[in-house]
Amino acid sequence: MKTLAFATTLILCQCLGAAAQQQQPGSMYQGQMDRLDGNASKTVDRSEYETFMGTAFGSLDKNKDGSLQSDETVQILTVEQFTLTDTNHNGGISRSEFMQRVMADFATADHDRNGNLQ
Repeated sequence: MKTLAFATTLILCQCLGAAAQQQQPGSMYQGQMDRLDGNASKTVDRSEYETFMGTAFGSLDKNKDGSLQSDETVQILTVEQFTLTDTNHNGGISRSEFMQRVMADFATADHDRNGNLQ
């Protein structure tokens, strides 16, 4: 899987527009961190990340059918990543499948297991 920072950067680019797209892949600039850090604590806690990613799912779901199709995720997921995230193998990624994946990525990135990313 792509690293959390890379996937998050791409999702942020999708949701925030062209200004974010000028950043290096795999890095988060301060504006992106601020967007995730809803309580301005200088860290992103699990609930902030979950809230953001829930909103991101809605933004990525262009046809608003409650499922992400491969054409809606082509800029953020490889075919392999899409297949791995589509755990029931029905050809779409449900909100539940998406959230399970991104929250697992959050847990992986939370190296000190304190529930926060910096």
